[in-house]
Amino acid sequence: MIRQVGILLYPDFQLLDVAGVTAAFEIADTLKGGAYHVTPLSLHGGLVRSSSGMALDTVACSSNDFFDTFIVVGGEGHKRAMKSPELLDCILKQSRNTRRICSVCSGAFLLAAAGLLDGCRVTTHWQQAEFLKLLFPKVKVEADAIYVHDGVVWTSAGISAGIDMSLALITQDLGEQTARRTAQQMVVFYHRPGGQSQFSALLEMGGGEERFGTLLGWVRSHLTQRLSVETLAARVGMSPRNFSRAFRSSVGVSPAKAVERLRLEAARERVEQSSLPIEAIAAMTGFHDPERMRRAFLRAFGQPPQAVRRNANIRTSCWR
Repeated sequence: MIRQVGILLYPDFQLLDVAGVTAAFEIADTLKGGAYHVTPLSLHGGLVRSSSGMALDTVACSSNDFFDTFIVVGGEGHKRAMKSPELLDCILKQSRNTRRICSVCSGAFLLAAAGLLDGCRVTTHWQQAEFLKLLFPKVKVEADAIYVHDGVVWTSAGISAGIDMSLALITQDLGEQTARRTAQQMVVFYHRPGGQSQFSALLEMGGGEERFGTLLGWVRSHLTQRLSVETLAARVGMSPRNFSRAFRSSVGVSPAKAVERLRLEAARERVEQSSLPIEAIAAMTGFHDPERMRRAFLRAFGQPPQAVRRNANIRTSCWR
């Protein structure tokens, strides 16, 4: 069975959003023989110019078309595109005639503007996540996920994360073996878990003030200590109350959340790259209690440490 994949473009779309997704389905189709057919779409058809200046030829989007998978890409043009009633109506009509609807990067804004993401867990590029929350408060934005699957809706983070999402879609359709071989052909990892952070926690939380960036660097080197608000406030010479308020304003999360993120990053690295017992990793990263670490992993990554380790082993064996 050939699965029809429609990819919606608009002026100033991001070329790599399209290219990465298309390449994944193209290679899977070559491996499996007649598995996918990809059609680039636009509102009126014809050439559509990307933000890089390169243009792609497209087919006019029609409500009579059936696509197994309908994907809306991101790009600088999403700000204008989401204000087009005609384009949003096209997306809404296509959503009623597809098995699953997806977005890459800021394409999530168009799905949200069409009313398709209310109540859904979604992600987008980390730089756009807060704005997505602000514009669409009914949407449950998971700012640091690579991709999120919620029912028939799939959303992915910036640019290359569309490849991760596509490999997950291929896994759902054709199985792990085909998706793994597709990843090998593309020279990318077969599976980065959907809940994996888009970037280093320390880089994310650097904040606008040097003192907090320095403090976070110190925290990462002292994860086994008791890192209370009082301890952290004393490090920067502030009262606990003023520290909590200033820290959240600068870094964007509470001190406790920042400490947990740094502990999670360190724990995940050890879980994936060592054979140390989970109990030992919990102790050396400041969680102390393995159950406490397990709950933190479930909140952040959607899976316990043991599953994270299994996935890491699968990725490693894929390249041997």
